[in-house]
Amino acid sequence: MTRAGPPLICTVDVVLLTLRDGALQVLLQRREREPFAGTLALPGGYVRPQEDRDTDAAAARVLREKAGVEGPYLEQLATFSGAARDPRGWSVAIAYCALVPADALPGHAVLAPVDRLPSLPFDHAQIVATAVARVRTKSQYSSLPVYLCGERFTLPQLQAVYEAVLGEPVNKVSFRRKMDELDMLEPIEGALSSGGAHRPAQLYRLRNAARQALVISGRGLNPRP
Repeated sequence: MTRAGPPLICTVDVVLLTLRDGALQVLLQRREREPFAGTLALPGGYVRPQEDRDTDAAAARVLREKAGVEGPYLEQLATFSGAARDPRGWSVAIAYCALVPADALPGHAVLAPVDRLPSLPFDHAQIVATAVARVRTKSQYSSLPVYLCGERFTLPQLQAVYEAVLGEPVNKVSFRRKMDELDMLEPIEGALSSGGAHRPAQLYRLRNAARQALVISGRGLNPRP
């Protein structure tokens, strides 16, 4: 018989991304316990075998309990593991990525731009970088950025969201063509934007089918040569 070692640490960590001030930002929280008590970190927690159906349920619970966020877009990102990532011992973290509009977050939420992160504990900086790379890649050919929008938006507003996520400008003609190809939007009859210096623009919302799952197309918005 082999001798049992110390218990394995198994957690979920969530990279919750949103847009604020025209920039992609990540939700951080101060850790209440050691190790690294008082430092900003990703929201996370232990998997509870008696309570969580699976790690998807654990990630949703963590967001609900620690961030006050219910029902965001949530997908499993990657597994991070090893003896060096946590001073308490050999650990496994199943990382998730969540996208929500900024107005769905509580007023006290602490956000940091993804390209100007503070010093983070464990391997959380690596987890954030992995999530941002995943989201930017998928945003080239899918409806993913719409989960950062509110219920109603104009096409220029949606283009600005895509550009903020991608971190680069998008040609207007290419963007409109991609939206037609994705066929994920429907105009809200009789609804126009109001205010501002420009004339009112048509307001759109997601089609019901697009609310249930990502819509994916072939060629990306800004294809690389």
